[in-house]
Amino acid sequence: MSLQGTSVIRRQTIYPSEYAGVTADDRRVFSPARAKPLSTDVILVAGLRSGDQHAFEEMVRRFGGRLLATARRYLRSEADACDALQDALLCAFKSIDTFKGDSQLSTWLHRIVVNCALMHLRAQRNCAEADGGEIDELLPRFDTRGNWIDEGSQSAPAHVLFEASETRAMVRQCIDLLPDNYRIVLILRDIEELATDEVALLLDVTPSNVKVRLHRARQALKALLEREQIS
Repeated sequence: MSLQGTSVIRRQTIYPSEYAGVTADDRRVFSPARAKPLSTDVILVAGLRSGDQHAFEEMVRRFGGRLLATARRYLRSEADACDALQDALLCAFKSIDTFKGDSQLSTWLHRIVVNCALMHLRAQRNCAEADGGEIDELLPRFDTRGNWIDEGSQSAPAHVLFEASETRAMVRQCIDLLPDNYRIVLILRDIEELATDEVALLLDVTPSNVKVRLHRARQALKALLEREQIS
């Protein structure tokens, strides 16, 4: 199903169940205060549940850009990010009946695209397994007595570095330099702000493993930022 050529959803007047079987003339006697206007999310979800193609196109138009930006955080290839987005939108369309409305539609879609991006990563490489020394060269250095050679290279959450850095672009570039095992954990914990247990469940690793990777990723990111600022 193409993501291009989107159109605006046809808005229909949907009445509460208490109006079932009531004629248009009879509805005029009801107090306008009793018929609350429906949100755009409610209208869109109703269209998606009915299988309306225009509703799918509206979902793409409203959320596609933000969801693609999310997929790009996880997948280095633009083609892979687009594929993950396509999978996420189709998954949402097919599973819309599972949307309970206890969160915003955008939040529900965000979770789906993150899951799809992680599945694409697993298909390319099992990022839950390899945990070798590929990050060692990015970490701060120590002298023979165990003291920091790169003074001040203590670990800090990525969102703090985002706020403290003069340019967020530099932070994003440095995050992209991290190996996938550590980059994904950093994004999920510090950018997406998921709990450790949630990240462990998503990546199929132990919470302790998440904590170790997060600590090393923060150290490496801080060291990379310092090197960029010096150069």
